[in-house]
Amino acid sequence: MLNYTYVETIDAFRSAMHDAGITPPDFIQADGQLHRFYIAGHKAGSKNGAYVLHSSGHPAGYFEDFKQGMKVTWRMEGNRSSQLTEADKAQIAAASVQRQQELEFKHRKAAEKARYIWRNAPPAITHPYLTRKQILPHVAKINKYGALTIPLYNAQLELINLQFIDVDGNKRFLGGGQKKNCFCWLGNSTGTILVAEGFATAASLHENKGLQTFVAFDAGNLEAVAKIIREKCPTANIVIAGDNDESGVGQKAASAAARAVGGKFIIPKEVGMDWNDALTQGGRDGQ
Repeated sequence: MLNYTYVETIDAFRSAMHDAGITPPDFIQADGQLHRFYIAGHKAGSKNGAYVLHSSGHPAGYFEDFKQGMKVTWRMEGNRSSQLTEADKAQIAAASVQRQQELEFKHRKAAEKARYIWRNAPPAITHPYLTRKQILPHVAKINKYGALTIPLYNAQLELINLQFIDVDGNKRFLGGGQKKNCFCWLGNSTGTILVAEGFATAASLHENKGLQTFVAFDAGNLEAVAKIIREKCPTANIVIAGDNDESGVGQKAASAAARAVGGKFIIPKEVGMDWNDALTQGGRDGQ
């Protein structure tokens, strides 16, 4: 068996992170424990990176970027997980369980905070963001800082997170709160159901079309929300109202979501527009 020094192990692991496009933390510990770290370029104060590394026997471990959904298993000399020992795999699995438990705890605490804020927030009547977007408040409330407050529900229809939109249109969610697979909706059930990315987009569609409209909160969540709707409304005609992004992200996400549930998708005609733009700037019929 080849022997590796501790420094060689750290250097090789650090190089693997660089190769994967992740800036590693300044200090790496090969102690077999789960470590969270900040990834350069991410939101200040966030810890979207994690790694586990042990140096006993044949050095191995893994690292991941939660925001990008990337996870890389590693073994000295670059061998992949299929060549990890059973002990390596068990240690990596245990660290993954630990991370999942930490995530669930953060989700629970955020949900408790969300419910408290929601109970104590008055309904929105007017707000600069609503005025600028030419939409009604619908389900929105106002928090104590004057931010428009939008609820996020999970598949069990439990309130578990909030989105805050300030007067300048900046958006944020509760720290540690779940967003994936979460949504809110405008209006009562209709035979055709629309799914849009943002609150303003959904509000414009609902007001213009009179159809129940769901807010998925971002393009990456469209498919997950559409699947939940399909499970709850098996006969509904689901239409994904995607954004016409210059990058193509909105179009691709809308198309994928529609295929996943046997639905359809619609995109505004002009590049760079979402449905709020199309229905307010282009007239209430979207033309």
